[in-house]
Amino acid sequence: MSPPLTNRNYASEGAAAGARTLEMRPTPVPANAPQARRSAGGRIPPKIKVRGPKFLAEAYGLADNPFGVTPDTRYLYESKTHAEAKASLLVGIECSVGFQALIAPPGMGKTTMLFSILEQFDKAARTAFLFQTQGTPRDFLRYLIHELGGTAEDTDWMNLQDTINQLLLRERRAGRRTIVIVDEAQALSAPVLETLRLLSNFETSTEKLLHIILAGQPQLAQTLANPDAAQLSQRICMVTTLAPFSLVDTARYIEHRLRVAGYEGPPLFAPAVIAAIWKRSGGIPREINKLCFNSLLLARAMMQRQVNSSILREVTNDLDLNRARPQGPARISQILGNQGSIGSNDALEQLAASIDRLCEGGFASSAPPSRRRRKA
Repeated sequence: MSPPLTNRNYASEGAAAGARTLEMRPTPVPANAPQARRSAGGRIPPKIKVRGPKFLAEAYGLADNPFGVTPDTRYLYESKTHAEAKASLLVGIECSVGFQALIAPPGMGKTTMLFSILEQFDKAARTAFLFQTQGTPRDFLRYLIHELGGTAEDTDWMNLQDTINQLLLRERRAGRRTIVIVDEAQALSAPVLETLRLLSNFETSTEKLLHIILAGQPQLAQTLANPDAAQLSQRICMVTTLAPFSLVDTARYIEHRLRVAGYEGPPLFAPAVIAAIWKRSGGIPREINKLCFNSLLLARAMMQRQVNSSILREVTNDLDLNRARPQGPARISQILGNQGSIGSNDALEQLAASIDRLCEGGFASSAPPSRRRRKA
């Protein structure tokens, strides 16, 4: 049992005026969470099974990487909107509504939540998680049949549908429902979306044989709002979404993931750092993970027990893609102009100017500059 958490001010040290103290509540730890303990001298206790980077175990007593990129359900943190979305999806499945949609920006933890839902129905349902959304309607049906445990060597449309129907009836006779989740559904083509709509026709006189959850980015909402997709959108009984974390949830999220990874000790992130991470990440879990992981790496390299503001500042600078973007080559005339006597050569200067004009105009046309000016 972890000790109770005290109130900590995550909005101080550079946060906006009027910051308030955040009330921290311990989050539940999964029963299968790896247990780790800190040891003197940075050595890993002999009974700890280390699954993550060894240097994190040595430095912080972490049995696992708490800020990994895989959808590990042990690390699922349920903010208010995450908890509401999960509850809505579960209710929809229990009520056999047929179609549901989960729509949220990238990096919000949709896949992790969906895996968590499938785990709850592991023994009570046949489940399929589809993420390869490119292809034709026949490709999609064959993919679905494979994930439901069938075979689809025949590409005939009617035979594919009959195979799916037999698979669904088999599961129903065994007392199991069938749940299919289509991830990255915003990438589905219009013909595949129409195929999905037709799948809703698999039913008995009293219930649906197939429950489908479409999960995707906001483009999915735009697609479903199109009049051409009206027949499909009318069948979607429940639509849920996810909102970015608040500052409080960001603090609890980081603490939750550290605890699940087995950490016990003083805070690894200074209060001001938590506020800066929230502001920098926009409350997006994937961005929070990226900042926290790189900050721990740098803190370990600097032999620091806690991530401070200077460490986070260096991490954010390193991750700044605008800073890493090439600024473009120097102008040929500038290069030649810096070569002393070469720059004074009239022929080389004219050549440099011609090359610069050609670069500025692009290489799409091979016509000389004079001809391009007449066409303009």
